[in-house]
Amino acid sequence: MRQGQQDCESPMTINYAHHLFPVRVYYEDTDFSGLVYHASHLRFMERGRTELLRALGVHQRALHDGGSGTSVFFVVRAMDIDFKKPALMDDLLTVETQVNEIGGASVSLSQRIVRGQELLVRAEVKVVAVQDGRARRLPAEVREKFGLAMGRTKR
Repeated sequence: MRQGQQDCESPMTINYAHHLFPVRVYYEDTDFSGLVYHASHLRFMERGRTELLRALGVHQRALHDGGSGTSVFFVVRAMDIDFKKPALMDDLLTVETQVNEIGGASVSLSQRIVRGQELLVRAEVKVVAVQDGRARRLPAEVREKFGLAMGRTKR
């Protein structure tokens, strides 16, 4: 473990079907109407994806610095998002993230933002590993960890 990483443990739950990340809505997340601004949902989902990686033992800074032998980082390639209901200031939300498919350089995920059992936002997201502005194959150890998140066992 790199120095400082012990302070970065993920405050969420992973059950290898989906990852759960709690987020509280603050004033800064809302627009003038008091509802959560649409772009805040994107930040919440980004945090959910980052915390999934952290829970799997994948640290983005180490990936970027070449800790896996190849210096890569993730970018969002595509996102299909559906806003169902608004969230409000002080709501306690949960970002659910599930790995659906692992490609050569990409990972497809489903994300939901819920308040209790109530679905507020759902999204299908494709992230791609990038190096020097070009898609690069996922490092083997990262691919394996995403596979674990899908419930696959090491072969």
